[in-house]
Amino acid sequence: KRRSIYLRRPLPHPPVEISDHRHRMTPDTVSNPTWFPLSAMTPNIPLVLGTGAAAAAIFAVGYYRGRLTAPGMRVGGSAFASINKPTAGARFEQKLLRGPQKLQLYSLGTPNGQKVTCLLEELGVPYDATFINIGSGDQFGSGFVALNPNSKIPALLDLDAPGGGEQRIFESGAILMYLAEKYHSDLLPSEPKRRAECLSWLFMNVGAAPYFGNFGHFSVYAPGAKTGDVMPYARDRFKIETQRLCAVLEMQLSDGRPYLLDTQLTIADLAWLPWIICLDKFYKARQELELDSTYPNLMKWCERLLARPAIALGMQVNGFSAPPGLKNYSTAGKK
Repeated sequence: KRRSIYLRRPLPHPPVEISDHRHRMTPDTVSNPTWFPLSAMTPNIPLVLGTGAAAAAIFAVGYYRGRLTAPGMRVGGSAFASINKPTAGARFEQKLLRGPQKLQLYSLGTPNGQKVTCLLEELGVPYDATFINIGSGDQFGSGFVALNPNSKIPALLDLDAPGGGEQRIFESGAILMYLAEKYHSDLLPSEPKRRAECLSWLFMNVGAAPYFGNFGHFSVYAPGAKTGDVMPYARDRFKIETQRLCAVLEMQLSDGRPYLLDTQLTIADLAWLPWIICLDKFYKARQELELDSTYPNLMKWCERLLARPAIALGMQVNGFSAPPGLKNYSTAGKK
């Protein structure tokens, strides 16, 4: 019954015309969804999508039922609705913390951040890791934007870069490569063929991780996700692709090799591990995806990596629920 309202043309009055982002909400528009013409859907005015059959109905009747949102307003149950904007650049002045080490990491214990902290721990190099709360918008401060104009964690500042001076590095894959090369680590093989294989798996992760993220978005974070009231096509599309990617990794590991390349750990393993763990830890989809029964070699690989002390520690750094001393972390004073 709830979804049926999207399948009729509810136009008791002419549709409201919306001109630009200066429109302000009234108590009525907050509490009562309104039907708007498709012409009103501009990047400056985000509209909260209806559920279920809504998408098909939008194009069938030419009108959209939703609520106008104003900057800074949390609407529809999404944890990020209040900070998402179609703009770039700093939104407020910010001075980032800086510790005593030459490597300054600004990150969060989500998969892309965990890639880097796992590598730093495996390398055994000194670093400071400052917690960036993306839920409250820390990534849009002037200090963070100066390190990563794309406002995404992680961001790294090397105060002792090759050739001298400072160097910023953003994007998790780029950071993994930079650190492995700087410290001449075997985690990025030097032999041309093995290096090419390693980079192939690394870049596969960089391109594929958003499919995992979107599966999580429509499963956990999107409005209606917790009640199952989201568009089935969107969720199923990213679920299927997540399963396919897990199957690719399972196939690679099916010959009994301990790591993705062969018998040696590489940054490719460190890139993929946090995203597989995320399916269970953050998205609570271990049973739904049948991870243990469908991808047994992949799950054994996860266990093998997590048994390494450096990776076990790296997975905890900058976490929301990290133990004391790990939310904001420094190797200063540690062996």
